[in-house]
Amino acid sequence: MLADPGESRQPSRLSPMNLQDPAPASLLKHRPFVLYWNARIFSAVAFQMVGVAVGWQMYAMTGSAFDLGLVGLVQFLPSLVLVLVAGQLADRYDRRIILQSCQAVEALGAALLAVGTLSGWISKEFILAAVFLLGAGRAFEAPTNQTLLPAVVPAALFPRAVAASSTAQQVATITGPAIGGFLYLVSPTFVYAICFLLFFCAVLQLCFVRIERTVSARPPLTVRAVFAGVSYIWQNKIILGVMSLDLFAVLLGGATALLPIYAKDVFDVGPQGLGLLRAAPAVGALLVMASLAYAPLTRRIGHIEFAAVACFGVATIVFAVSTWFWLSMLALALLGASDAISVVIRLTLVQLETPDEMRGRGNSVNSLFVSLSNQIGDFRGGMAAAVIGAPPRLPAPTSGGAMRSPLCRL
Repeated sequence: MLADPGESRQPSRLSPMNLQDPAPASLLKHRPFVLYWNARIFSAVAFQMVGVAVGWQMYAMTGSAFDLGLVGLVQFLPSLVLVLVAGQLADRYDRRIILQSCQAVEALGAALLAVGTLSGWISKEFILAAVFLLGAGRAFEAPTNQTLLPAVVPAALFPRAVAASSTAQQVATITGPAIGGFLYLVSPTFVYAICFLLFFCAVLQLCFVRIERTVSARPPLTVRAVFAGVSYIWQNKIILGVMSLDLFAVLLGGATALLPIYAKDVFDVGPQGLGLLRAAPAVGALLVMASLAYAPLTRRIGHIEFAAVACFGVATIVFAVSTWFWLSMLALALLGASDAISVVIRLTLVQLETPDEMRGRGNSVNSLFVSLSNQIGDFRGGMAAAVIGAPPRLPAPTSGGAMRSPLCRL
């Protein structure tokens, strides 16, 4: 029997982004987002803690700047191979299950590091193998995280959800290295075990995230479909230009891989000092993102982007010539603040200019650029330090000899 055209129609229950759907007044009252948010924080904190522990353990074991660079290279290789596959899967299959699988792989990497350290099997090759697993999980997790959020919250809450999610990522980037550095003083095994538990808790929480969405038809998997994200970014010259500028700035100016050298040989501040050095850029980034939430960038975006990249370079030079620990911390915070401006501009363009059906593949290309700048930048920094050495720092002499940082007493 045909329905009367005059009868009222019920809204589809499969449309999570319907603006007419009732939405809670607060994100904290929307249970799917709270679970997603917690899972993202746990995973991000664990990843940052592993980064600090692996960097310190590798340098303490080998004393080689080149090996520190290898950690970045090995972490990047899975992204290079899997990034196009990750975007394709995110556009075709359940993004929640993909995200859980990624975090399970990262949990396995943390567990291997914990077992290897506890049993005495740990070696340079063992660490690199575990880092490869972590990089493989991250290659899928980064683009999938960004594409899952629109299906978790109603459209009315989406702007606040984006801000809350970005803030959570920055808070994790600040607290993770600091926590990992201080816990390393107890035991590196303890750090890796905690990271395993955090990854595992993230997987469990995503099990309870209910996502209502329409199931779109899956087009045939072709070479053209796989490279659609690359083709789209290449044709959009504005996005390509912003991404390329950010890529080369971090690729040629990043110094993250060398922080274990500064913490151990230059400032003598131990793993807790390394954690603070790793957290400093995130502190600057968080302050900038909080400011942009109240005063978003709306005019002269290109000029602001170039100014941010210039500030990034100046902060890197200040860090290189600084002889004081706290001045170096300040330089790293300025570096992170400058990079955050560029990141906000890039992510905003990618999210607004990319159609929803292409968002997974578009974000996967963006993630490849990020990994290329960060991890290959780390490899470039480690290789350069191995050839020409880290910049010497000559602390002011005291009656007791060389000046030590106050963190040495922590």
